[in-house]
Amino acid sequence: MTNDLPVYDHVHGTGPTLVFVHYWGGSALTWAPVVAGLEGRDIVTIDFRGWSRSRSLPGPFSLNQLATDTLNVIADAEIADFVLVGHSLGGKVAQLVAATRPDGLRGVILVAPAPARPADVITPEYQEELSHAYDSDQSAAWARDNVLTATALTDAVKAQVVKDSRSSATGAAAEWPLHGIAQDISAEIARVTVPALVITGQNDQVEPTDVLRRNLLPHLANAELTVIPNSGHLIPLEAPTKLASVVEAFASTLSSLRA
Repeated sequence: MTNDLPVYDHVHGTGPTLVFVHYWGGSALTWAPVVAGLEGRDIVTIDFRGWSRSRSLPGPFSLNQLATDTLNVIADAEIADFVLVGHSLGGKVAQLVAATRPDGLRGVILVAPAPARPADVITPEYQEELSHAYDSDQSAAWARDNVLTATALTDAVKAQVVKDSRSSATGAAAEWPLHGIAQDISAEIARVTVPALVITGQNDQVEPTDVLRRNLLPHLANAELTVIPNSGHLIPLEAPTKLASVVEAFASTLSSLRA
């Protein structure tokens, strides 16, 4: 383990703090359209180790390291009251963070998350193929248009997706498809007792709703499921206004429960 801290942004506002962690190939910028709809909230967005502004940090790039990094950012930002919001890979990291039962954690919002128990489709052959998804600008654009999304993105957002997908350190891009995606963390998340909101895209090809119902929800003690109509896997970019509304409502509910 290394003590180097990933780059993060902290927008000060009303708590609990929403701590956002991104998908494989994403960055803190993935959350920008959602953050824009959460004006007034205290918000932290993190660039994972090996990605975007944190690409110079050394490995390991494992799920456990990313979870440790997230906890270290929370401590560095002196946050004592927070909700984790994780997308895809970030959703699996958020599950591991929540499993440590950190002080101040009120709940978790898992956006199109990788499930605790890997889906049956995660075979060695699938992993090897996935590991090459971001080998070039062209392959990243193909994955964006044919796998990751089900709705149209603006040209600027499409360009950002490719830029983020290609902005990784050596070893960081391969860690998730070759190792993390196949890691079974169902035993760990049995320890998660805070409320959890699982958000899924109606047309998500990567983490379909039925897979999350089978491979994630049964392992969470206190979870509910919300489906975002029409969206694919990149919910923060495809349906940011709707997602911000759902996040705000859940965070407000947690605030009232603590009051």
